[in-house]
Amino acid sequence: MKKMPSLSDLVRGEVHVSPPAFDPSRVKWREELPAALAMFVIAVPLCLGIALASDVPLSAGIIAGIVGGLVVGALSGTPLMVSGPAAGLTVIVVAGVESVGSFESLLLAVVLAGVMQLGLAAMRAGIVGTFFPSAVVRGMISAIGILLVLKQIPHAVGYDTDAMGDESFLQPNAENTVTGLFGALTHVEWGAVLVAVVALGVLYGWSRLSRGWHSIVPAAVVAVLSGIAVNALLQGYAPTLALTATHLVSLPVADGMGERLAQFHTPDFSTIGSAAVWRLAVIIAIVASLETLLTVEATERLDPYKRVPDVNRELFAQAAGNITSGLLGGLPLTGVMIRTAAGIDAGGRTNRATMLHGVLLALAAFVAPRWVNLIPLAAVAAVLIALGWRLASPDVARAEFRFGRAHAVPFAITVLAILVTDLLIGLIVGLAVGVFYVLLDQYRSVPFTEVSPPGAVLRRLQLQRHVTYLHRPALVTEFQEFTPGSRVELDGRQTERIDPDVLSLIHDYHESAATRGVDLRLVGIPPRP
Repeated sequence: MKKMPSLSDLVRGEVHVSPPAFDPSRVKWREELPAALAMFVIAVPLCLGIALASDVPLSAGIIAGIVGGLVVGALSGTPLMVSGPAAGLTVIVVAGVESVGSFESLLLAVVLAGVMQLGLAAMRAGIVGTFFPSAVVRGMISAIGILLVLKQIPHAVGYDTDAMGDESFLQPNAENTVTGLFGALTHVEWGAVLVAVVALGVLYGWSRLSRGWHSIVPAAVVAVLSGIAVNALLQGYAPTLALTATHLVSLPVADGMGERLAQFHTPDFSTIGSAAVWRLAVIIAIVASLETLLTVEATERLDPYKRVPDVNRELFAQAAGNITSGLLGGLPLTGVMIRTAAGIDAGGRTNRATMLHGVLLALAAFVAPRWVNLIPLAAVAAVLIALGWRLASPDVARAEFRFGRAHAVPFAITVLAILVTDLLIGLIVGLAVGVFYVLLDQYRSVPFTEVSPPGAVLRRLQLQRHVTYLHRPALVTEFQEFTPGSRVELDGRQTERIDPDVLSLIHDYHESAATRGVDLRLVGIPPRP
């Protein structure tokens, strides 16, 4: 049996073995439970942290996580991708509630955004994702890995002033990523440090010492359980070091069915005529779809079985998820990279792992919140630091730089832009740079092939199948190099489409070629438009 590649190998994209044979229909639900548990233990604090940073009820984050697991997971066109509330939408949610006037009006905007995503799926807009440069996608993965390490170090030492799951350089607590690290050094909780160190030790040693148990109980779960055990021992034997509620997961605890039902909110449909609600819905639909398609591309690169996702089905699944989340009182959904990588790292193989993690979130929120609230944030931080270390493998950067400037520059700028702004702005900057290099490469490319032998009296230039406007400068340069006495044949018989501006350029030069002493013959070139 072939050994499965590690997460770091998959990020680098340098796994030179064929994908292992795989039949998803033969995977049993219980086989996906370890990956579901690994996603669950980090999903709870991340969902809560994103809701806290968005200044909405904490239940909104958990509801979005449940819907992302159960609804989107069941309909998804990307077997390993996890959906849920995303840090990239936090700023939009905060500003959105202020612009529309209430949380209930925000929920209506989320529902309308889902309806718009249905339209995008019907128009097959998912194809946009295939145009994202690979250097930008890998830059996003590496940046998320670096962010995980930088953002979770404060939590690992008990400095829990910033919401877990925050990905922005400028934090809601008036600090930034750098000052947060320095602040953590001056506010160390030694009980949290002990919990994090033990959890990191478990993460490192579990797969080596567990004699195969790591495939049944993932290291992330054992690390979190060890954190709970360490804190329990501290409470009994060193209470001054024990972690208090501010350093633990804080799921809302409802007493009775009435309080449980009160955690759900419904949209305010009376504001459906508000222009602000519709503007917010458009923004959510565009941003959530963009982040989802980027996460789809990243997930495809991390999938050890190299399955091709159905991007339009994924947009449909996201639409159904946002409609459901908005109706139940949840935050907007998108594909989320951290939980996706955690599931893949724990051996997840199908969307059943995603759905099971949704079930676990529901049980935790509505059946056993007090048990979940025993989890130390420092233990979860240790899990995320280890995950980030694998995602941000230095070999990824070395590989991109080996590919040359066209890959290295977009990769580096994407990483840097995400680190100094946030995921959304960083991706926009990275995509702009990546597209610039794609256009530059197209600009420099020659739209023809010389098919005549070297030294022939008549040079025959055969045009490509598609000649675009970006080929115009190359043709201008070639025409300028024709010397008096040159005999040239421009053959367009194999060309399916020529840009009208390029076609006008060819005919303009053809009409003036004789005055330049150039014998230019056009074969199979359409007439001037």
